[in-house]
Amino acid sequence: MIPKPKRVFARDFEWRHLSAFAERTASKPQLGVVSGRRRQGKTFLIEALAREVGGLYFGATEATETESLRLFSQALADYTQAAVPYRFADWDEAIRQLFAIGAERRALIVIDEFPYLSKVSPALPSIIQREIDRAVSRETPVSLLLCGSAMSVMGGLLSGSAPLRGRASMELVVRPFDYRLAARYWRLDDPRLAVLVHTVVGGTPAYLRFVNDETPSELGDFDDWVQSTVLDPGTPLFREARYLMEEEADVRDTALYHSVLAAVANGNATRGGIAGYIGRKAADIGHHLNVLEDSCLLRREIDVFRPGRSVYRVCEPLISFYQVVMRPRWSLLESGRAGAVWRDARARFTAQVVGPHFEDMCRSFARTESLFGELPGEVGAGVVADTARRSQIEVDVAVFAATEAGEPRRILSLGEVKWGTRMGSGHVDRLGRARDLLAAKGYDVRDTALTLYGGAGFDQGLTGARTFGLEELYSG
Repeated sequence: MIPKPKRVFARDFEWRHLSAFAERTASKPQLGVVSGRRRQGKTFLIEALAREVGGLYFGATEATETESLRLFSQALADYTQAAVPYRFADWDEAIRQLFAIGAERRALIVIDEFPYLSKVSPALPSIIQREIDRAVSRETPVSLLLCGSAMSVMGGLLSGSAPLRGRASMELVVRPFDYRLAARYWRLDDPRLAVLVHTVVGGTPAYLRFVNDETPSELGDFDDWVQSTVLDPGTPLFREARYLMEEEADVRDTALYHSVLAAVANGNATRGGIAGYIGRKAADIGHHLNVLEDSCLLRREIDVFRPGRSVYRVCEPLISFYQVVMRPRWSLLESGRAGAVWRDARARFTAQVVGPHFEDMCRSFARTESLFGELPGEVGAGVVADTARRSQIEVDVAVFAATEAGEPRRILSLGEVKWGTRMGSGHVDRLGRARDLLAAKGYDVRDTALTLYGGAGFDQGLTGARTFGLEELYSG
């Protein structure tokens, strides 16, 4: 494997796949697609890779087709050290020349921010498809990496009837750091502080640079840190949540999309709830929900106990923070009233942002760890109807075993999550009731563990359940 540069933090999985792709440049034609939201370090990774193997890297910008061709020609001339600059009439000419150079030099070719090019030159994917097919038929060893941040565009490159479908030998998504890796990256040793910081900035690496490498040193510094970074109009992080929306090519009416995200961030997670919040009919917002899903700004999660029902969750923590804390008081924040806004929003932040985010972290913990004797088949959340008591029991973390044909679904664990409430026997009893109801519905609950995930601790002498606190979530 090509050695990973020391300046690249973590990303071992991504580097392994990129390295393997680059090492095959001299053997056969291949196409790779690398995507991921902005600020995740994609460009940092692929530039480092191109530098290590002596490949060609071209980073596209928002420009007309004519200017993009001119910039591409210059990059190609610089790479080949051509005495006379290239002059291309169109992308058909340019891509044919690019493939010829790639085949001759057995070099890796990287085109970054490809959606900028395909937006103004819609035929470009078809042109690349034709050249890839020619390279395959002639066994010409050309290696091309297409990279981009517009998730809806990159996701569509290889889907359905898209020209490049079936041509890629690698499809890699560069995701944010998980919560434990993010804590290491932000140099946070206190688990409670790490949860709070992750609730604001998530696992996006570039945000550390956005705050000038400033991190809260202890829990008591968190409020001041929020006010001096994300709530300060003089920092890049202040407007970042808005830019995340505007960068997506398929988003037109940003006001409506912001309202949809606000609805979800404020607890209106069903399609009907979202529609009611923004004053539209449920049937009228299907397209907007699909666009936000394709853009990886929203995700739809099926109720694990009622497959016909689902809820929506905001994918990016900073967007939830913006919608709940910042957007309602935007004019005050722009005028420098961060202290007053934060005091007013602190309780909302804990209830509407930290609480749901901590639940998601606990589901991630249950998904990645073999906590219950075997690797989970599915981890999610759901609602168990208690008709006898005319109530519903919300199960925050339901862990299922792998499905076996002809056998009832086996539940490994039923879990409840609380961030700010000390957990006790009442929580255990509620989970026990859910277990009994599920047994009556035909689920296999013989070995189901009742599990409590707590951010504020547990009652002394608590029995009948497994408990996981912040230390356990961040260990390992």
